[in-house]
Amino acid sequence: MSTFSVPEELSTYYKSQVETILKFADVGVSATEQWFDLYAKSAKAATAEAMKQTRALAAAKDVQELTTLQTSFSQANGEKVSGFARAAYSWATETHSEFSKLVEEQITETNKTMSAAIDKASKSAPSGSEFAFNAVKQAVSAANQAYDALSKASKQVVDMTEATVSASTGAIAPTAARKKVA
Repeated sequence: MSTFSVPEELSTYYKSQVETILKFADVGVSATEQWFDLYAKSAKAATAEAMKQTRALAAAKDVQELTTLQTSFSQANGEKVSGFARAAYSWATETHSEFSKLVEEQITETNKTMSAAIDKASKSAPSGSEFAFNAVKQAVSAANQAYDALSKASKQVVDMTEATVSASTGAIAPTAARKKVA
């Protein structure tokens, strides 16, 4: 009975792929845990605040007090919703960043492996095949350049989105403060 032996390079490649999958799973599980934690804490705080506000409204002695309470609660609730939105956006940005880092690491590693495989294959290839290997190297280089351009564009979109969220969040606070004064 003969045994099948797996070449060491193939075995190393599969082990690295399993490690990569485990890293992605770990980031995904961690992100999910953070999301549920944020959501559960926010829901608990919102429920407690709603009960407190309901009790205060029920204890109002006249229309003026009721109106004042409603106004203050509306402003406070708007600020809390805005805070939750900022926290959720922060979670999404952080999670995206972690996944992007893993993808970039994987692409870098794949490029190294592919380059080494092409070099190794070109050394054992028949003479006259240099043109084919140069074409493959150029195709890989073009793909890397396209990925870099896409990655830079994606980062610009993320930066612009963060600036927009920061600006709109900054605009909400002064508006709420002006309403309190009025």
